[in-house]
Amino acid sequence: MDSVGQSESGLPIQPLYDGLSLTDFDVAAKLGAPGQFPFTRGVYPSMYTGRPWTMRQYAGFGTAKESNERYHDLVGAGTGGLSVAFDLPTQMGYDSDEAIAQGEVGKVGVAIDSIEDMRTLFQGLPLDKVSTSMTINAPASTLLLLYQLVAAEQGVAGHQLTGTIQNDVLKEYIARGTYIFPPKQSLRLISDIFAYCHKELPRWNTISISGYHMAEAGANPAQEIAFTLANAKEYVRAAIAAGLDVDDFAPRLSFFFVARTTLLEEIAKFRAARRIWARIMRDEFGAKNPKSQMLRFHTQTAGVQLAAQQPEVNLVRVALQGLGAVLGGTQSLHTNSFDEAIALPTQKAARLALRTQQVIAYETDVTRTVDPFAGSYVMESMTDDLETAALELIQAVEERGGAVEAIEQGFQKSEIEKSAYRIALEIDRQERTVVGVNKYVLDEEEPYEPLRVDPQIEADQCERLAALRGERDNAAVGRALDELRTAARSEENVLPSMRAALGLHATVGEVSHALRDVWGVYVPHETF
Repeated sequence: MDSVGQSESGLPIQPLYDGLSLTDFDVAAKLGAPGQFPFTRGVYPSMYTGRPWTMRQYAGFGTAKESNERYHDLVGAGTGGLSVAFDLPTQMGYDSDEAIAQGEVGKVGVAIDSIEDMRTLFQGLPLDKVSTSMTINAPASTLLLLYQLVAAEQGVAGHQLTGTIQNDVLKEYIARGTYIFPPKQSLRLISDIFAYCHKELPRWNTISISGYHMAEAGANPAQEIAFTLANAKEYVRAAIAAGLDVDDFAPRLSFFFVARTTLLEEIAKFRAARRIWARIMRDEFGAKNPKSQMLRFHTQTAGVQLAAQQPEVNLVRVALQGLGAVLGGTQSLHTNSFDEAIALPTQKAARLALRTQQVIAYETDVTRTVDPFAGSYVMESMTDDLETAALELIQAVEERGGAVEAIEQGFQKSEIEKSAYRIALEIDRQERTVVGVNKYVLDEEEPYEPLRVDPQIEADQCERLAALRGERDNAAVGRALDELRTAARSEENVLPSMRAALGLHATVGEVSHALRDVWGVYVPHETF
């Protein structure tokens, strides 16, 4: 029977799968058992039959106090993990009172300038019991150390802390742009984080290597996993070059993917990614610890697929996307709120997003068996097709000298832009249906009142910073920042010096500027 369609990755989708394409290999041997190499069927033997995935909700806006109130609401509603959104100045390593931050304070996340803000953000939350994910990249070390300092003030030791920092700078050069330092220095900082956490925070996931943001920029599923795993290889190489043993840091690597509405291909994508990574770690890097070979990942439903038109329809999209992530074997999940295409989510919308996960976990039967699609003609064929396509792209990156060299040549960015352009054309031509946007539209949209951030937040944040600088020992802060610069010029780990400065009330911006003084900043080279 002829093919009648293509997947998001441009791979053929057959109208009927009869198993003939699977006869040239032993399916059971290729899949393995759940919790065993190559982890196609999941990284744990029991998966969700023992307990469900961690239900995270990504939240953070305005001031630390407002975000703290939202976190308490989410914990009260049953979320098992917090996921912190930071505002743009924090993501870029600037303080709220810097000129470049004007108009952006508290807009897309919470403003964190110092340990005082971090204390407020987590006040009253049991950091020894709550797993915290922080979506922060270039200044990830700074925010992690602030978290550790606040936890210590609560009496929580480093070995008790669980969570994740995103800390994935390479994808910033490809898709997002919130980088600070050049790639070489960024990789050095990431290696320092790996080594520091191995000693100080052994249960912390030191990096969440992200395909999500590349997908938001237009990457198709094959590109998403290929470029993510290519970046991951670069991080592993950098850590090994810094003298770390692969089995000392690889068990704490984690990943971050999107879940789209194309349910079958997304499930296949997650399964293919696990299989590819297991073989990379075993065969290319010689990892012997099975935990080093596991691809553990967080999933977020696809923000780019949310529509401002008829926003309630997004509830359906998110439910399907969340189901795909669960059927694909995610370790944690954030479900987007239906109103996020309009503004920051309201409290009611955030609660509904969490309830979506709870319905999947407790009202369906998908958690009663491991890898429900295993052995399906469709699923195994699509998994194989995605694996092949992703491996070809990984090889293309390797042929260009690895992820960093390929980034400098603009390869990943160019490939993603081509995919994004194709999708945009398909929507414009109505070859791709988006319900409520280019089909089944309403003549007049119903009014909706979004959550808005009070502009007074910026002025208040600046006042708090001025008070902080007036009350602290500025001479001691200056000496600590000089010691950080000295560490950055040497080969020693910069995190201990950074922690000392932050403990003396140095700000996020001051720490980032100290490193800028030594390492410089990255200026992209457009070569295509």
